[in-house]
Amino acid sequence: MINIVLFGKPGAGKGTQAEFLRDKYNLVHISTGDIFRYNIKNETELGKQAQVYMNQGELVPDSLTIKMLESEVDKNLDAKGFLFDGFPRTEAQAIALDQFLVSKGWEVTATVALEANDDVLVQRILERGKTSGRADDQDESKIRNRYAEYNEKTAPLIDFYKKQDKFYAVDGIGEIAEVTQRLSTVIENL
Repeated sequence: MINIVLFGKPGAGKGTQAEFLRDKYNLVHISTGDIFRYNIKNETELGKQAQVYMNQGELVPDSLTIKMLESEVDKNLDAKGFLFDGFPRTEAQAIALDQFLVSKGWEVTATVALEANDDVLVQRILERGKTSGRADDQDESKIRNRYAEYNEKTAPLIDFYKKQDKFYAVDGIGEIAEVTQRLSTVIENL
């Protein structure tokens, strides 16, 4: 079983690359954003709980996010592996993910970070914002604020996974196929 954590700053290409990796390695792609939307849209018990926090403008607690993720993994116990996209975002979430996977007899195989220069990513997101319709993709100050949050909360995961010898950085700039090849090289050499 192969379990990959894919992370990087907004605009680094995680969603695009996750699709290729999912198909190439027959992994179940678990995106926390997709899980949230599914649970809220379908008014599951977890979705209703999350909506309460969101309606109050609060972040959904880690414990609830983890329950949603665990539920999604439990639906796919026969999978060849998982590609975690957007999770974990904090060290507490990384510890919870490790504990959950160990309870299944599994582990995080590797954490792969798509790295790119902030200025390049800002331009990429602003370009995406022309078609995405997302207001936060059209405002440079909001984009840079997302990077500040990433640097504060998610970047410390680099050290967390380096201590486990499970961290790999991949250049996220270039043609999509080039980046996919770089990611494949890392995965195939695990």
